[in-house]
Amino acid sequence: MISHIVLFKLQNPSAENLAVTRAKLLSMVREIPMLRHLEVGMDVIRSERSYDIALVTKFDSLEDLQAYQIHPYHVDVIVSHMKSVCSSIAVVDFENK
Repeated sequence: MISHIVLFKLQNPSAENLAVTRAKLLSMVREIPMLRHLEVGMDVIRSERSYDIALVTKFDSLEDLQAYQIHPYHVDVIVSHMKSVCSSIAVVDFENK
């Protein structure tokens, strides 16, 4: 299994922007069949170094993660929404053993 974790820092982390972004990320579970797990967490500490939203996804294989990366719905979420609302994005991918 492969875990794909993404942290998003929003340009404007208002309650409305956080809710819209969370909903957009959660919508991927209905549209992308290779997703085995998807959860979205909102930061509760809100420190200066915190990111605002965490996306945790899991895939059966590296090939499934790569297919997810180019899936049209995922590309639309990233290009049409995430890149327009985020000031910073950090990613880590790792194999679960």
